[in-house]
Amino acid sequence: MPTKSSVFIATSLDGYIARADGNLDWLDRANANVPPDEDFGYNDFIASVDVLVMGRNTFEKALSFGDWPYGSKPVVVLSRGSVSIPKAIADTVSASSEPPRALVERLAASGAKHLYIDGGLVIQSFLREGLIDEITLTLIPVLLGSGKPLFGNLDQDIELTHVATKAYEVGFVQSKYCVAKRA
Repeated sequence: MPTKSSVFIATSLDGYIARADGNLDWLDRANANVPPDEDFGYNDFIASVDVLVMGRNTFEKALSFGDWPYGSKPVVVLSRGSVSIPKAIADTVSASSEPPRALVERLAASGAKHLYIDGGLVIQSFLREGLIDEITLTLIPVLLGSGKPLFGNLDQDIELTHVATKAYEVGFVQSKYCVAKRA
């Protein structure tokens, strides 16, 4: 079975994953209304993941949360520059400047079957390379007007097949799509 790459992310209704400065205050406000036992399928998803691949900005944002949210899950931080990895997580976090395809091939060769791709620019680069297999997108009922978009400019259309959509009482709407493979 080939390695599968998945996106599991929330956006504002107008498609932003963060404010221009990276602030997630809008998402924190929305999550304040979520019942404590609701995880929107995240726990099952993350349990299925072998390696998380994220960009440096996403990594630095995750570090700001206090406790490291990924436990002992292996994480690869993609960056063209240097990445400062705290000693407390250095056993599970590594940095790489590999192109997406080379990284996926290396992780697959090491036995990884399911990759979680996170961070706007990283997701965009994996999409451009045809390396994303599925996208789970949770729409948060807020319009930001500007910020960091999840999807950037594309060289060509990327066809998606709808798998499922679920509306939650708190107003979130989550849709899952499979990405059609290019010929």
